Amino acid sequence: MPILRISDIRKMSDEERKRRLSELRAELMRAKTMVKAGGSLDNPSRIRELRRAIARILTVMNEERRKSGR
Repeated sequence: MPILRISDIRKMSDEERKRRLSELRAELMRAKTMVKAGGSLDNPSRIRELRRAIARILTVMNEERRKSGR
């Protein structure tokens, strides 16, 4: 999965953002579980990429929520 850019996230619909967020969280959980079990990852920096992508999505979602006046 490629790195998500802010411009790409802003173009997504709200439903697509939520779906992507759940996919990324599930992938992060699998990666962390593998490391805890003593396994090794093919790409150890993937955990960092996943965490940042999740943060980017949440940031855009919060900006949209604040913009709508909730």
